[in-house]
Amino acid sequence: MEQNDWLAGRFEASRPRLRAVAYRMLGSLSEADDAVQEAWIRAAGGGAGDVANLDGWLTTIVARVCLDMLRSRKSRREEPLAVEEATAAAGPEQEAVLADSVGLALLVVLDTLAPAERVAFVLHDMFGLPFGEIGAVTGRSPTAARQLASRARRRVRGTAATPGGRLARQREVAAAYLAAARGGDLGALLSILDPEVVLHADATSVPSGVPVTLRGAAAVARAAALGASGRSRYAGLALVNGSPGIVMAPGGRLALVLAFTIPDRTITRIEIIADPDRLGQVDLAVLA
Repeated sequence: MEQNDWLAGRFEASRPRLRAVAYRMLGSLSEADDAVQEAWIRAAGGGAGDVANLDGWLTTIVARVCLDMLRSRKSRREEPLAVEEATAAAGPEQEAVLADSVGLALLVVLDTLAPAERVAFVLHDMFGLPFGEIGAVTGRSPTAARQLASRARRRVRGTAATPGGRLARQREVAAAYLAAARGGDLGALLSILDPEVVLHADATSVPSGVPVTLRGAAAVARAAALGASGRSRYAGLALVNGSPGIVMAPGGRLALVLAFTIPDRTITRIEIIADPDRLGQVDLAVLA
């Protein structure tokens, strides 16, 4: 009984960190809590008394649970509604706060990685585990685990399509658009939209199921202010095909992308993409 009480106390003390590990691997608060609970079940029956590094042991148990969940997720096609329901069940405000703390774009990019790549990147780059332990979790050699993390890192960082100075200006414009849309600030939107701006939204992104094209700053600004009201808490900046854009990802799963054309300091075109096949072809990376 004393051994069980000791382990339970240590596990509870480690729960916030284990939850953070699981959230970064899974991108979903409800799934992260499920993973931590499953890890406790495994740890309680796993003979912790002989473990020299209990924190590392618990982390590897959570990582194995998450890897199993990621592999199961990849083997089936998940419906967007299920993502929305899971987010609502976990609490949208709490989910949004966690996503902001990690970086929404990072969660989205991590979700495009193979399960073992995601686990290797999170464990090494975000929590500093050595590749020997990561190899044990993923069933690979330390060298192979290092390669997994390296491939994931390249995907996360991506490659900007424009030089640094221009990229910084484009980032400012994209950030200003997101802030203005969230606040419903038509004046601020008009200041960063080209007078002849064109917005095209694919059929999946529109409630009517019919593609929409809008022309002119006034029409696009009104649509941006209205469209951001329900989803803005799940929106963040990202590199979209090498240029600053916006991703919307409830529950850490990509649902919609805004790809901007920003020649200088105003937006001349906005492409709204929600079709799953088209989203799969978008090159996404973290915008530093």
